[in-house]
Amino acid sequence: MRAVTWQGKRDVTVENVPDPKIEEPTDAIIKVTSTNICGSDLHLYEVLGAFMSPGDILGHEPMGIVEEVGSDAGHLAVGDRVVIPFQISCGACHMCGQELYTQCETTQVREQGMGAALFGYSKLYGSVPGGQAEYLRVPQAQFTHIKVPGEAPDSRYVYLSDVLPTAWQAVAYADIPPGGSVTVLGLGPIGDMAARIAAYQGADVIAVDRVPERLTRLDARGIPTINFDEVDDLGDVIRDRTNGRGTDAVIDAVGMEAHGSPINKFMQQAVGLLPDAVAEPLMQQAGVDRLAAFYSAIDIVRRGGTISLSGVYGGTADPIPMLTLFDKQIQLRMGQANVKKWVPSIMPLLHDDDPLGVDSFATHELPLDDAPHAYDIFQKKADGAVKVVLKP
Repeated sequence: MRAVTWQGKRDVTVENVPDPKIEEPTDAIIKVTSTNICGSDLHLYEVLGAFMSPGDILGHEPMGIVEEVGSDAGHLAVGDRVVIPFQISCGACHMCGQELYTQCETTQVREQGMGAALFGYSKLYGSVPGGQAEYLRVPQAQFTHIKVPGEAPDSRYVYLSDVLPTAWQAVAYADIPPGGSVTVLGLGPIGDMAARIAAYQGADVIAVDRVPERLTRLDARGIPTINFDEVDDLGDVIRDRTNGRGTDAVIDAVGMEAHGSPINKFMQQAVGLLPDAVAEPLMQQAGVDRLAAFYSAIDIVRRGGTISLSGVYGGTADPIPMLTLFDKQIQLRMGQANVKKWVPSIMPLLHDDDPLGVDSFATHELPLDDAPHAYDIFQKKADGAVKVVLKP
């Protein structure tokens, strides 16, 4: 089969690789019909290469048709149309019983000290072959799937794999009071969708980015935006709009690749160029994030407010302004989205009225073989690329 493979920093290729096979009774094989490139895939493309090996298959936002099932794959059947969550979870352990599917005790990557295994996301999360391919082996398939109807186009449902539940959790974790306000920092796919969800739920949303095409998408939906590059002090501008307080909540949808200190940028890029044997422990033990977006969130949020982190951070010794967090009585919520926890709330919105605009959410739909070009324009924020769907 054809699959998108990681070969090095900013180097992905589409290769012929062996077809996946049933390996465990709880496995299934799906024929992929749509698969997305995620903003967190760019962390592998750019920063986290120390945890990758040449030939690793990328991707964690697929959907398709079940082709084969193991003997213990539950009610899953050949021919079912399914979306595959980005995390692999059993649905039966203690953590899954708490709806903390990203902490599944059956698939936790204990040798790395990490939570549930993820598709296509480095040895930190189990080195599981990803979904940017013609076929995908799904472990723990009895639970790691979402059945969807067969009539509507893939665009209606494919974002259940990651974008919709991640954005939904970001808004839920923001704990916006009824009629309250939220600033969304970063309008890539997650920030864009989080702003849409928060507005749909009745919040006053301020959406912030520096890429004009991203701002235009939310302007068109009537959501107020701020171009970060056109203001002197973002915090002052937002306080001016909120009676001097700041918004009730801030969603940081940027993460480790935020613009900020040139020194931090240099260190982050330098670590990415080191040999894996040196870079890997440094990434695991050092402060390597660019924290400009997080610092902005701390400044912007009102006293007693909540910061919801959905952008991916990777350092373990990053400097955090604890005095300010404590003095402002800020609450922090964060973590990978527990996909299936949120699906029942989201599914009723995926009807023909399409209130969240999922059918037109992708900016690019390209053949799988165009993946190298797709990664390039997405990483460079070129050609208006906000969300790319690949079609095997």
